Amino acid sequence: MPTKVIVAALFFAFAGSSLAESPAAKAAPQKNLPGPRTAGEDTIGRAVFQALLGDIALQRGEITMGVSAWADLAQRTRDPKVIARALEVAALVKQYDLAIELSKMWLEVEPDSAKAKQAQSSLLVLGNRLDELVPQLAAVLEEDKANLPANLMHLNRILVRHSDKKAVQRLVDRLATPYSNIPEAHFAMAQAAAGAGDNMRAQVEFEKTLQLRPDWEAAALSRAQVQSRLSNASAIASLGEFTERYPKATDARLALARLLISDKQYDAARKQFDSLLSDHPNNPEVIYPVAMLALQQGDAVTGRTQLEKLLTIDFPDKNAVHFFIGQIDDDEKKPDAALEHYLQVSSGDQYIAARSRAAQILLKQGKADEARGLIQTSRANNDKERTQLVLAESQLLREAGRNHDAYALLETALAKQPDNPELLYETALTAERLGKLDVLETHLKRLLELNPNHAHALNAMGYSLAERNIRLSEANDLISRALILAPEDPYILDSMGWVLFRQGELGKALSTLESAYKIKPDPEIAAHLGEVLWALQRKDDARRILKEAAAKNPDSDVLASTIKKLQL
Repeated sequence: MPTKVIVAALFFAFAGSSLAESPAAKAAPQKNLPGPRTAGEDTIGRAVFQALLGDIALQRGEITMGVSAWADLAQRTRDPKVIARALEVAALVKQYDLAIELSKMWLEVEPDSAKAKQAQSSLLVLGNRLDELVPQLAAVLEEDKANLPANLMHLNRILVRHSDKKAVQRLVDRLATPYSNIPEAHFAMAQAAAGAGDNMRAQVEFEKTLQLRPDWEAAALSRAQVQSRLSNASAIASLGEFTERYPKATDARLALARLLISDKQYDAARKQFDSLLSDHPNNPEVIYPVAMLALQQGDAVTGRTQLEKLLTIDFPDKNAVHFFIGQIDDDEKKPDAALEHYLQVSSGDQYIAARSRAAQILLKQGKADEARGLIQTSRANNDKERTQLVLAESQLLREAGRNHDAYALLETALAKQPDNPELLYETALTAERLGKLDVLETHLKRLLELNPNHAHALNAMGYSLAERNIRLSEANDLISRALILAPEDPYILDSMGWVLFRQGELGKALSTLESAYKIKPDPEIAAHLGEVLWALQRKDDARRILKEAAAKNPDSDVLASTIKKLQL
């Protein structure tokens, strides 16, 4: 590495004495170095003594004494290695003013030392003395013309930890402006402006960068990143133009495809990914997003093909691949194949979900004990995962008709985490199934105290009241609040339709339930819709809706109950 290339890392982070944080470590900086050594003293003996004294003091946490001993020794010996050690000690305990004085001494002894210059640069940043840094960095830039582009690109890295981003921008501008004929200077100024939140200036500088070096992909990507802060459309447009000019700009095309996804332009994103896949058929960074986008668009064939390809190449997260292939098999009613893939998920973000889905398959196969055993033997790394496993086990118990056991399990878990939102919610709903309506209200009220904007808790409380045909005005208010938070949620719309029905607002109830059913043709929504149609004397429509829903959901107790009630 060229001796004068600016580097961001502190060179003095050596493996040395471990300095514990203590009140002494935050003592006021020693701004003045000790005086010169006295003629005739035992220099070697004193040096050895002070080195031992300094290290022993540091090991005992006597920071002030340790720093003093090393600083005094550095002044007496003026040995570069001793100065470096003294500087390291001072910097580690954040006595930056002292460390900077030591760096100046080091440069007096070794004027051409790259390490001393690097140390001083870093210390001036840490000590918030940027103005003193300008002459030094300007000199390096001027003297080391061979590495000027690299040095300009390092400027922002050196200053990345400095909290005053506006000051950093001013410093970079001063240093880079004299070199405005090279693209790296404008890139550095653009980065500094972006860091300071000056997005318009950043865009201007990135534009100048690309005028000087039109094919610089990193600059095009950085410009788009800044543009996306203000408008996805402008970022998409600039990357689209760049990739048209430079079709082999893989990273820019990937960024464009991801922006299109975030903008919900799925077809356009798919075209970009198809182009990338054509050029990079075995690149996992392309294959994985192609698979995810295909699944999002309902194209299970392409999704499966690309996911299965990932299993044959070097892709680090094969747990996720197995999970998503398992989901495809699940949706295609291939439980054995899905189970095989779910059980191969051994870690990662999808581990708990995969175990839960595997347990559901086992339950449907009549293997209830095996399903519950799978959940109970699954490992949890934290409280969140433990909660997810409790919820999965309680769901198994409910679906097996063991509501009392599910309630007992949830109450036990809730006793350990009384303010856990998920446990409060699930315990409340399970209590309702057992007719424990006081418990339902107690838990939901506590949940709403913790989170007044919990849409599902508001909905559950309101629906419970509507279902019992009591306190309908309160129920309407609760569900209305939930609907403001989640206006497209079909279950909340269903609740609103049901409370309106209870209040005699049949027309409003019908339109609300039709909206809910259009979003999700759920059997319970169908039952409510059928009952409202029946009340409106549209009995043929009611029969059609209910019979169609029953054919698709033959195991629905709600539908069966409604059909029996209406004597269809």
